[in-house]
Amino acid sequence: MSFTHDDVQRIIQLLDASHFDELHLEADGIKLDLRRNSGASTAMSDASTMPSMRQGSSAKSVSAPQSPNPEKTAAPSSGADESGASSSGQAALLEIKAPMLGTFYRAPKPGADPFIAEGSKVEPETVVGIIEVMKLMNSVPANITGEVVEVVAQDGELVEYDQVLFRVRP
Repeated sequence: MSFTHDDVQRIIQLLDASHFDELHLEADGIKLDLRRNSGASTAMSDASTMPSMRQGSSAKSVSAPQSPNPEKTAAPSSGADESGASSSGQAALLEIKAPMLGTFYRAPKPGADPFIAEGSKVEPETVVGIIEVMKLMNSVPANITGEVVEVVAQDGELVEYDQVLFRVRP
């Protein structure tokens, strides 16, 4: 079996129409990695696939276009910290919350730098982390503009739906 350009285009269309953020496909020594993200990184082909691609294979490693996901929202904070005491500094902060239950990762792979840290500037399309659900990696966009002032969720931590991941000053 050999992938044609039309096959790859159809796979991209299917990914774009789905709710998944990533697709990894291997067949006949050809590896196809597709990711829907902010465009900061592109899919990379494995070194083992390079010889087969040089031999005239028509498969390409491409990135799927980013499409906004309305279910991943940021909401204003309640203005109260964990102990119940309110502070004027906390009242102005926005929260980036988990759009689903799963394992939260701050970096694209183990040992890599985190997507963002305290002091990082974020925009709505900025990917702030990944949530793994049943071996599927789902990118988490900021959906707000501002500066990260607190990292709440830890790398590798199980997060609940709507759990606060980051606090951001608009």
